[in-house]
Amino acid sequence: MTEELSVQSIESIFPLCHHADRLYLGFSGGVDSHVLLHLCASIASLNAKLVAIYVHHGLQVEADFWAEHCQRTCEALGVACQIVRVNAQPIQGQSPEEAARNARYDALKAFVQSNDVLLVAQHREDQLETVLLQLFRGSGLKGLSAMPACIPFGSGTLLRPLLDVSKQAINSYAIAHELSWIEDPSNLSSDYDRNFLRNEVLPLLKQRWPAVDKTVSRSAKHCAEAQSLISVQAKAAFLEVFVSVDQSLCVRSLQQYQKPLQALILREWFQVLGLKMPSQAVVERIQSELIAARVDSDPLLQGRDYCLRRYRDKLYCLKLGVFKPVIEKQWPKELDWVACSAHQRLGITPSLSGIGVVAWQSATVTVRPRQGGERIRLPYRQGRHALKQLFQEANIPPWQRESMPLVYLDDQLAAVGDLWISADFYQEENQGLACVRLCLE
Repeated sequence: MTEELSVQSIESIFPLCHHADRLYLGFSGGVDSHVLLHLCASIASLNAKLVAIYVHHGLQVEADFWAEHCQRTCEALGVACQIVRVNAQPIQGQSPEEAARNARYDALKAFVQSNDVLLVAQHREDQLETVLLQLFRGSGLKGLSAMPACIPFGSGTLLRPLLDVSKQAINSYAIAHELSWIEDPSNLSSDYDRNFLRNEVLPLLKQRWPAVDKTVSRSAKHCAEAQSLISVQAKAAFLEVFVSVDQSLCVRSLQQYQKPLQALILREWFQVLGLKMPSQAVVERIQSELIAARVDSDPLLQGRDYCLRRYRDKLYCLKLGVFKPVIEKQWPKELDWVACSAHQRLGITPSLSGIGVVAWQSATVTVRPRQGGERIRLPYRQGRHALKQLFQEANIPPWQRESMPLVYLDDQLAAVGDLWISADFYQEENQGLACVRLCLE
């Protein structure tokens, strides 16, 4: 029985779409997005709030013509149209496909506000290709779950109404309604992985297994259901080891879990930090080189734009370049804040205890980096203490120590960042004297 595509085929999306403030549709001018646009435009209640968005990558000479084609198509259907130009050039380590996809979704995300919906036209064969690509990359359940029909996107929601619709049904609809669409010549090139699958592999698979797109799509749903159950367990375990104040993981707690659950916790951590998911090889290195390291060691594992470090009982993920050296400078009297490095600033704020205002205002205040060997006398403690000892007592990681600004009043060490104030300058308001505290941001 031939599958047919109609408005009724996608009626499951209507509740979300009817309640949305605005409907955006990713419109490339190709047959898939044209069919979805035609379907939605035929529904009066959706047409009124529908906006088609053509993302102009500028990667092909025909792109300007395609933009004009999309505008003409939208005018004929009575649908608003937006043309958005993006820079889709890949950065180091990115494939052209990934760069174009990221640029497209970043552009679309800027439109989608709270209670808005973005519609995209991926179909069942796209799902099949995605599952196979993830399989060939050695992905786990999350990757094999492929594309969900509905996910949060930007401040709103992304919907894939055609995800259970066959490519054949989409083409039949386009021919039946005499639609005119763009054929991207790059789709004929098998240089890209997805095109190779589409042009060379899938035709062979379909000769042997005609319903392969439907059966693999069903497998993706099974993987998604299993991943959903595992995610619940992983999130619960993650919250047991996550230290929110510095977004680190407690190694001792992490070591209580078996390695498969450790891996899930690590991936949950990367997701919370907004990082690209680590490969299995990276996860195994984290487990062997950091989690299993000696407590007194200082192991480091560096990624492309981050590094992972362990200090004592904590595992940290640090963005590269965040901890910059302190710049020595004099603190102008008229300023409440001063930049002490490329990513930090130091300020003063009124306080019930701290450095006396009179001392602060009458002295030459200087911010300096650590040189080594500094000592400080603390309020209510005997003797003078080496900063190295104090940092160790406070569990301050080595990389934070090196970027900690020291504040001098007339060449005397008065404060260590916002951590400690020298007893030589410390006062309390109950002594009838105004005070300031240092704040490090």
